Amino acid sequence: MTTLEIKNNFHLLIDSIENENLLRKFYELMLRKRALKDGILWNKLSDEERDELLLANEESENPDHLISHDEIKKKYSEWL
Repeated sequence: MTTLEIKNNFHLLIDSIENENLLRKFYELMLRKRALKDGILWNKLSDEERDELLLANEESENPDHLISHDEIKKKYSEWL
């Protein structure tokens, strides 16, 4: 998806939301994210930490690597 397509889709998403509280939260989130310098946290990571994070992100895209919410609740029920 191109930057233009993302922007257009984002505008459409915003236009479709009727919940003022949700819109306000999106707005505040976007303001905070825009104010942050890109890459501050990323630059603090070692090369190994960056590689691990990228691998974890890639693996999370595969549903076979994910654990269902119910399984997690069962596994850790004594702490919930």
